Amino acid sequence: MTKVVKPGSTIGILGGGQLGRMMALEAREMGYRTVCLDPTPDSPCGQVSDRQFTGGFDDMETARALAEASDVVTYEFENVDSRIVSELENTYYFPQGSRILHLSRHRIREKSSLRDAGIPVTPFVPVYNREDLLKGLEEVGIPCVLKTATGGYDGKGQAVIRSREEAEKAFEEMSRTHDEFVLEQWITFQCELSVIVARNPSGERDTFPVAENIHRDNILHLSIVPARVDRSVQEKARELALKIADTFDLVGLLAVEMFLTEDGNLYVNELAPRPHNSGHYTQDACLTSQFEQHVRTVCNLPLGPTDLITPVVMVNILGEHLKPVLDQMTQIDPRVKIHLYGKKEAKTKRKMGHLNVVAESTEQALDIIKKMNIWT
Repeated sequence: MTKVVKPGSTIGILGGGQLGRMMALEAREMGYRTVCLDPTPDSPCGQVSDRQFTGGFDDMETARALAEASDVVTYEFENVDSRIVSELENTYYFPQGSRILHLSRHRIREKSSLRDAGIPVTPFVPVYNREDLLKGLEEVGIPCVLKTATGGYDGKGQAVIRSREEAEKAFEEMSRTHDEFVLEQWITFQCELSVIVARNPSGERDTFPVAENIHRDNILHLSIVPARVDRSVQEKARELALKIADTFDLVGLLAVEMFLTEDGNLYVNELAPRPHNSGHYTQDACLTSQFEQHVRTVCNLPLGPTDLITPVVMVNILGEHLKPVLDQMTQIDPRVKIHLYGKKEAKTKRKMGHLNVVAESTEQALDIIKKMNIWT
């Protein structure tokens, strides 16, 4: 696990989405070649990679072909078939491994492992049947949140419960496609925070500055950095992220999403073992981007410095925002840095890109976004 993969080598990326695209672009800047696997031809990552292997995320033969063409293998999202990851881990150089992926893609395993490690998480109970649901309602109270144990992103696979009747209805509907759930206590929080932590096989680790995240319709809308919370809270959030990275022998990047309550407590909500939407601000505001850092971790290079060099606000460009953004390209403020993902179809609520707005303060950056009159 102390192997160093030097520039000139080939990085194989499982997944062809925007995270892989930005990872591949950074890798190319550093002198690496990249290949990726994705079921959609000409994927965002495939457009900038040396080669795309076109196949499903459960296609073992194609995954092996990608690994054979690579000096190191990584993934850009969690929904790769677990059999693929286990097979490649045992045969090829895949330093991220399957452990934290196995935990983070299943909410019951994730929350149980964090709780057992002494990490504060929202009180929860596993739910496998109607009896578990009713007992869980008594234990965590109402309101609460019912989530599927697997799948779900951007608010999918979950329901806010305000009565027993809503709980039974949601359970019945969600049981049509899932058979494991987690029922979480409702937490009244002051704001949502996230920390991107990086760790390489040699054990070197570091965090990026804490982001304050604002969601709309359960989709990340803004990431504000520096986060508008006390420095002591930021330090506590970074310490939690580092503890998680060490506890689970992280290799690569891990996004740790947290709730900050009014009384100053932090609760870890979710983990994502990869570059993350809330870390996109690092591309234009930090000495090292999260994507370069990910390449450094899986190749076992020294980590880059994570210093924030300017206040920044990241805003997501969804399908409905893309045309208005493009229409403003000739008069856009030069402090607005645009990143588009190369997706063919601009669907409503689909992430098509993002803007990083750098300014003298986050208030000034927010004002620039407001004046664009796109995100009302």
